[in-house]
Amino acid sequence: MTIFTQKLSALSSAEEFLDFFSVEYDQSVVHVNRLHILKRFNQYLRATPGTNQMEDEALRIVCRDLLKRSYEDFVKSTPAQEKVFKVFRDQEGQSVGLTSLKTTLPSQQRS
Repeated sequence: MTIFTQKLSALSSAEEFLDFFSVEYDQSVVHVNRLHILKRFNQYLRATPGTNQMEDEALRIVCRDLLKRSYEDFVKSTPAQEKVFKVFRDQEGQSVGLTSLKTTLPSQQRS
């Protein structure tokens, strides 16, 4: 593991990632979309070929660009429109009721 990847693996919050890569952000956007931004960043990173073979500086540039793109996705759109998480893809714009969520809990499925 390189120094860059060690530093990267120590980051946990969206704000830490954005600060680390010097991506300017609006805290109100991050506050509402932090998990969506990180999930999208992970999706973009996994879809980018050759990142395992990149030198640290090249990988840093790619990561910064992908993180900025991920953040901007949620500046211009909403989590429901972006459908990063399965719950949004499954519902296709329908609202999810509390009763239907309760039935998915493991404690409610034991019979």
